[in-house]
Amino acid sequence: MLGPDYAARREQVRAVVADRQLHALVVTNPANVRYLSGFTGSNGAVLIGARAQDDRLASDFRYITQAGQESPGLQLLVERSVLSGLVGAALGLGSVRLGIEGQHVTVSNYDALRSDNPGVAIVVTDGVVEPFRQIKDDYELAALAQACQVSDLALAALVSEIRVGMTERDIARRLEWLLIECGADKVSFESIVAAGPHSAIPHHTPTDRALEAGDLLKIDFGALVHGYHADETRTFVVGAQPEPWQREIYNLVEAAQSAGIAALAVGASLAAVDSAARSLISSAGYGAEFGHGLGHGVGLDIHEAPMFAQSATGILAARTPVTVEPGIYLPGRGGVRIEDTLVVYVDGPVSLTTTTRELRIVG
Repeated sequence: MLGPDYAARREQVRAVVADRQLHALVVTNPANVRYLSGFTGSNGAVLIGARAQDDRLASDFRYITQAGQESPGLQLLVERSVLSGLVGAALGLGSVRLGIEGQHVTVSNYDALRSDNPGVAIVVTDGVVEPFRQIKDDYELAALAQACQVSDLALAALVSEIRVGMTERDIARRLEWLLIECGADKVSFESIVAAGPHSAIPHHTPTDRALEAGDLLKIDFGALVHGYHADETRTFVVGAQPEPWQREIYNLVEAAQSAGIAALAVGASLAAVDSAARSLISSAGYGAEFGHGLGHGVGLDIHEAPMFAQSATGILAARTPVTVEPGIYLPGRGGVRIEDTLVVYVDGPVSLTTTTRELRIVG
């Protein structure tokens, strides 16, 4: 598949920079740096200037070769302090009103920039690059689809191996190995494997607790491919037929997820999508047991805009990948979450994760 057009992405951002009456913008958020340049090193920043020839990538000596390979279209500034280095470069190009990313630059760095550059307006910006990242191009959607396919394959292999007596940590380690074997570059995040009462903890860290017959087993995981994150959750019953309360909350979560997916549409409000799923759970008396948002965008970050929540503002755009992940968590007993990664299109949503959502018995 063809790679991203980084120059075109920078032109889109340049228009916003000019519209905000800035002479330049220094981008330091690693995901935004990668989006605008392709650079994946741990120390990098991008300068978006008034003209394309003013753009720069800054990194240090360790990444000279990597920067040349990943960002051949950008002039490289070799500088350990990438933020101050690019500010200096911008000033050398005549910038006197310079934007920085407020959500990524520390207060101490901001104060130092102001102190070291009197007479220059250091403007804190928010949401310059991120809106462009919400709507994915063909390369991004292909990478996400591959990450989700790898995730499904790894889970299918894992399910056949799960047995009573295995520990949460055993399962997490095996899953993460399978993800790599199936084609992931890395794992998207530390896998959540939660059994029995632990499944009632939304973001549980795997322990040495052994699986017991009758446990609910919740697995939240994903593959990372070409920098793009898959996110998927399935809940199982271990080694026994589901108890009535387990089937009740599972069926309710499954119905809520189906309602949330059905609400995904270009132009739909984020709050309305959340409400479509949440109202079913609340009407059944479990509203207090569903305390997180319905889902989120995915891409170069595992959690990125847009966010589905009761207080969310904004609407869905076409070609936006999102998760839908309702859950019910009963402390001391167990919990259920079902999550898929989907893409919103004009013709409706398409799920990139395809593992069955039916309640299954494992082990």
